[in-house]
Amino acid sequence: MKKRTRIKLCGFTREEDVQHAVAVGADAVGMIFFSKSRRAVGIEQAKALRALVPPFVDVVALFVNPEADYVREVIHEVNPDILQFHGTESPGTCASFGKPYLKAFHVGAPGLETRQEVLEQCLRYQTAGAWLFDSFSAGFGGSGEGFDLSLLGGVVNSPQARPVIVAGGLTPENVGSSIRRVRPFAVDVASGIEESPGIKSAEKMTAFIQAVQSVDTELA
Repeated sequence: MKKRTRIKLCGFTREEDVQHAVAVGADAVGMIFFSKSRRAVGIEQAKALRALVPPFVDVVALFVNPEADYVREVIHEVNPDILQFHGTESPGTCASFGKPYLKAFHVGAPGLETRQEVLEQCLRYQTAGAWLFDSFSAGFGGSGEGFDLSLLGGVVNSPQARPVIVAGGLTPENVGSSIRRVRPFAVDVASGIEESPGIKSAEKMTAFIQAVQSVDTELA
């Protein structure tokens, strides 16, 4: 059976970019609710973007150590399908909102510097729908930097692993090699499909999705 790698494109701020992402086959579109991000959106802006996303494409709301009331407000106003926690949120916090969630891990950060450390941190979040692996940066992602994929070896080989999502420095040019090495459930990209932070490139979005589809066909 041919395995299809799911694709999340993240960091949307413009309506035309969301429309193109949907048109070329993104499985999920992400919006960032973190004021320090260069790709941050407000609730009214997010509502307008969310209205453009049809059924069977997931909307992911990304947070970094948020106030619980703010998460509940986003859930009520924007109605995301999935929450993504990209900070140091506890397992209890992530699971407390009654929505499916992704937990991000910044590989290479203190406490996430070996295969065993990465696995041990991940196993705390068994209620997560998936574990997402990003590079370690001061800005909690979106840096365009990659990380050492070999540090996912313990996770990939663990019988307790949740679905794996690879992020961090992916581009249309290198996503294929990451998929070959890790065989993740999904890949996630923000800066690698942009002209500038929050401004997506239609050509790069198309090329990224085609690159994923091409390697899936190669590995089938």
